[in-house]
Amino acid sequence: MSDQRSVSAVSRIGAAASYPAVVGAGFAVYAALTSLGWDVRPASYAAVVMGAALVTLHEARLPHRREWRPSVGDVRADAAYLAAVQAALPLLLSFTLVAALAGLLERRGWQASGLWPGDWPVAAQAALLLAAADFPRYWLHRAFHRFSWMWRLHAVHHSPLRLYWLNVGRFHPIEKAMQYAADTLPFALLGVAPEVLAVYFVFYAVNGFFQHSNCEVRLGPLNYLVSGPELHRWHHSMLPEESDRNFGNNLIVWDVLFGTRFLPQGREVGALGLRNRAYPPGFLAQMRTPFVKGLER
Repeated sequence: MSDQRSVSAVSRIGAAASYPAVVGAGFAVYAALTSLGWDVRPASYAAVVMGAALVTLHEARLPHRREWRPSVGDVRADAAYLAAVQAALPLLLSFTLVAALAGLLERRGWQASGLWPGDWPVAAQAALLLAAADFPRYWLHRAFHRFSWMWRLHAVHHSPLRLYWLNVGRFHPIEKAMQYAADTLPFALLGVAPEVLAVYFVFYAVNGFFQHSNCEVRLGPLNYLVSGPELHRWHHSMLPEESDRNFGNNLIVWDVLFGTRFLPQGREVGALGLRNRAYPPGFLAQMRTPFVKGLER
């Protein structure tokens, strides 16, 4: 009996400490590598890879639900999304769309870069970027649930029947491009410094891993600040009255302000995914599903 109590106590501590510890470790790794002379981009990538490894370990040792363990097919599809949509597409857009618009602004004599408070400390700029970028993403996310043509794109993200960290990247590339236009492009044109974007990226990625993870966590008061897994699981409920809530990307503050935060006490989320249980799960198939009207229902 004492061994069971000890295991339970360790589980409770792990559930409460894991999220702040892993996010903090991500920032610590980034700071350590940049202090050694690493460029901010590889330093941030290294911090994010470490965060993914720790979240994977948490899922294995302290899962929220054992039945949410992914199949080989899940991992294959979500790895394709991570590589093509989360990594390659934003890089392509940064070299094309951002460069083209920046050139246009320069030719017309518009100095958008002077609008950003670049003299603030990096941490303060990153916090401002976090709150500012989440505001348009909040309203864009609500629109994806409100308008049928947008919901057909967004249904791809809601198609998984189980949550684990790798399916954080399951977005149709058209939706991902629209997200980029809302929460990345404006700040790239404003001239936000690379070190600020790197700090933002570390939190964005590690929080996103936790948000979709199968980790047993207890965030307590942080559930009024960050959009973590306890909140986001309800957003993936099969029931629209539960999934049409908790729209925050990184933060939950805009949901609190506009009345869409949802975290019922005393019960757990039920079935996840779309009502159409035959919605195709594969990467290539889901490139086409938004263009098949009614399939998302």
